[in-house]
Amino acid sequence: MEIRIDDLTGTKVQDLIKEHLQGMFEHSPPESVHALDLSGLKKPDITFWSAWEQDVLLGCGALKELDPEHGELKSMRTVVQHLRKGVGRNILEHIIAVAKERGYRRLSLETGSMEAFEPARRMYENAGFRYCGPFGSYAEDPNSAFMTMEL
Repeated sequence: MEIRIDDLTGTKVQDLIKEHLQGMFEHSPPESVHALDLSGLKKPDITFWSAWEQDVLLGCGALKELDPEHGELKSMRTVVQHLRKGVGRNILEHIIAVAKERGYRRLSLETGSMEAFEPARRMYENAGFRYCGPFGSYAEDPNSAFMTMEL
């Protein structure tokens, strides 16, 4: 698996982001969807990665800088055909390593609190994330689960 910085111009990646957003709106009320669209992911404070096996897209993830010591995990998504193969875990490990290289002291995330998000929450727990309150510009929301890890 090759994980590389992506400029979000490829149709495979764009389709995965569309699928990601669609999935968020299927499982969360609109006011609780915090996933970024393509324009949001292209902002200078965000680094976006895609994971590949040759020309087959496996998944993606992004890292947003909240401040010089705090990063936020964004847009984690595995292509449906590659679920339960460790793609998400590999992307997560890559992003954690980059966050450490950048000198972040903390990495946080927001994900859904509903049953559909349970596999993601389990993966984050297994990686060392712990539940916390809202961070950054987030507000308390019963449809959100906030997690963080000290680096």
